[in-house]
Amino acid sequence: MAKRGNIDLGPNARKRLLIVDFGSQLTQLIARRLREVGVYCEIHPYQNVTPSFLTEKFKPDAVILSGGPASVCDPGRPEVSRAVYKLGIPVLGICYGQQLMAAQLGGTVERGSRREFGRSALARKEISRSASIFSDLFQSEAETVWMSHGDNVAEAPPGFRVIAATENAPMAAVADFDRDFYGVQFHPEAHHTINGTVFLKNFAAIAGFEGDWTMSSYKDEAIESIRRKVGKGRVICAVSGGVDSTVAAALVQSAIADQVACVFVDNGLLRKGEAESIVALFREHFDAPLVFVDASARFLHRLKGVSDPERKRRIIGATFIDEFMRAAHELDMPEFLVQGTLYPDVIESVSPAGGPSATIKTHHNVGGLPDDLEFKLVEPLRALFKDEVRALGRELGVPEDFLARHPFPGPGLAVRCLGTITKRKLEILRKADEILLEQIKRHGLYNDIWQAFAVLLPVRTVGVMGDGRTYDNVCVLRAVTSVDGMTADYYRFGHEFLAETSNKIVNEVKGINRVTYDITSKPPGTIEWE
Repeated sequence: MAKRGNIDLGPNARKRLLIVDFGSQLTQLIARRLREVGVYCEIHPYQNVTPSFLTEKFKPDAVILSGGPASVCDPGRPEVSRAVYKLGIPVLGICYGQQLMAAQLGGTVERGSRREFGRSALARKEISRSASIFSDLFQSEAETVWMSHGDNVAEAPPGFRVIAATENAPMAAVADFDRDFYGVQFHPEAHHTINGTVFLKNFAAIAGFEGDWTMSSYKDEAIESIRRKVGKGRVICAVSGGVDSTVAAALVQSAIADQVACVFVDNGLLRKGEAESIVALFREHFDAPLVFVDASARFLHRLKGVSDPERKRRIIGATFIDEFMRAAHELDMPEFLVQGTLYPDVIESVSPAGGPSATIKTHHNVGGLPDDLEFKLVEPLRALFKDEVRALGRELGVPEDFLARHPFPGPGLAVRCLGTITKRKLEILRKADEILLEQIKRHGLYNDIWQAFAVLLPVRTVGVMGDGRTYDNVCVLRAVTSVDGMTADYYRFGHEFLAETSNKIVNEVKGINRVTYDITSKPPGTIEWE
């Protein structure tokens, strides 16, 4: 039995920045801002950042300590290894990260008399030596920044100087220029810090980053890494027809074309016409052989009577593996399994790699895999956000109309059919979903929306159709805007669109007599209902 293990496909020679996560809800935005300016970075939980991790495994060229919900003043506070400060590289502490850095290096942190949330005006205190970190900033008298904290640095560590302040935070930005250590109380990653990306870019420039990380360079490095780690081994690609698995398959095919076979499993949980379109896409645009498996009956049998969403995901993940194993044995048992796992999948499933943030939900291709998996995992997109995957797909020549498709979850309609799943419920949901997407396309809104779908609730309500009473299902419509799926807001449909769409669904889908629209953002909700 092959040992289970993820294949690390991150850049190998390029400069890399480490983000140490202390559980802030904004940590992922630090990575987004940096990648937008061509800086490769990864998020790792503070527990994993050991001296050996720093010097032997990751070998960062700069470190950012994130914010977090804990207090530096509490016993048992989250800490980073002090080895971080001995690497001779620039370090930036943000909010909790600033306070922790101050405490660990000999400064003093005290509980604030009142918490500070929202916009604040940052005034510059140091002119000469702070020029590089403040490059292209302070074109006006003050910078608008976003605060979210209770504690404050009361006394800076030896060697640090105050370089900027706000009315309520006299040490809003401090620096030790000799060691290139910086600490800020505000959140440069937050949208409301107007020039936060400029500040983060300046910090990266101090560390020698040139902003040259692109999807083209990632593609070349990933291809090299796949070849090196797979060697002459044979690979099976699990494709669902979604953007992620398709781009992963295209990338691996570019690296080792004659060693790859793609397997598409129809789990019976796809949208209307999805299976046929997926088979056509792969056979028209990819050279790798495609094995089609209709396993819909087996999936639905295993899901019979199951209503808990986590159980659904785990059953689906395990059943996918069973089907891949069947196909793999027919293909003389390849050694590696390729999946289209993305960074948000990892973050939501295991709270970045086991970190302090709460686990949101298990993704079938992350936390739902069995411990005795008979493959080595290859996840070449594991470090990428959704928009980056689409950019990589363009580099690989994946058709643009396919890349523009809305995301579709691996567990499919199982997480949109709440409660127990039946073939009849899936038929009702497919038809409602088809009407919603047709309406969106007819009104020219498809490309304005990140994701749109229908949800069937395990709730029945009384209705009136003609002269008769009905007692049928409730359908929820969901449409969101987003960049990478980490945060999202509901799409502002006009009332006319909603009325027209609701009317079509109720009149054309037998089994639905009430339609609602979900106006919840992420957070606090997730995009999918389960």
